[in-house]
Amino acid sequence: MIDQLANVLWHAQAARIACAQPSAMAARLSVEDAYAIQSQNIARRMREGNLNDGPTSLLGYKIGLTSKAIQSWLGVDQPDFGTLLDEMLVYEGFALPIAKLLQPRAEAEVAFVLKRALRGPGVTCAAVMAATDFVLPAIEIIDSRIADWKITYADTIADNASSGMFVLGNNPVRLRNLDLRLAGMTLRKNGAVVATGAGAACLNHPINAVVWLANTLGRLGVTLEPGHVILSGALGPVTPVESGDWVEVDIAHLGRASVHFS
Repeated sequence: MIDQLANVLWHAQAARIACAQPSAMAARLSVEDAYAIQSQNIARRMREGNLNDGPTSLLGYKIGLTSKAIQSWLGVDQPDFGTLLDEMLVYEGFALPIAKLLQPRAEAEVAFVLKRALRGPGVTCAAVMAATDFVLPAIEIIDSRIADWKITYADTIADNASSGMFVLGNNPVRLRNLDLRLAGMTLRKNGAVVATGAGAACLNHPINAVVWLANTLGRLGVTLEPGHVILSGALGPVTPVESGDWVEVDIAHLGRASVHFS
């Protein structure tokens, strides 16, 4: 079953044609099965490539479902995680060919870049702060290989936590004396404000999301390494995007990041 469902998602990604829900194609799709599917397709992308012409490499991880509203929608009480690959990164202010995506939506996040390894269980907020080199404003372009975004918790996990692409700002900021919980966010599309929020929308503090990730991965035998980028979760509502859109995020004390969809 895992091989079959991984192939369905793989071909949806490669062909840019959305597929049916994996959970509807299996008698029972557990969370463990879903992460196994995700892992299988990530390993394949790292060997063969998918969005580009060659293999790709690990850049870090993303945390999804960090708001209570989204957790309630999917009927869960915890986040999920996905894997970030170098082919997903778009440089600040550059154009992103929207043909690489199926059903893109943009959201504002805080990105953590590590200078020390983090391995759970037992990781605390203080440990995350000590291990963080700097933070950046980020735009995550979430996407779904599953038709019409009709997903369950297991579906989004299997689909690499609905990952698409991401943009990082280019002004690194140290965490010292910075209260991310109170950092306000404004997301604009084509100059108009489409979403607002704050750090508290992300598990009450973006650092809490990184703590959750480190401890969850640690139980799976995975370490967050120096240099890894961690997208900590949305600070407010998402907005759909299409060709021609210009999206910009401003986060208090962190600055801005932007991207044009070509």
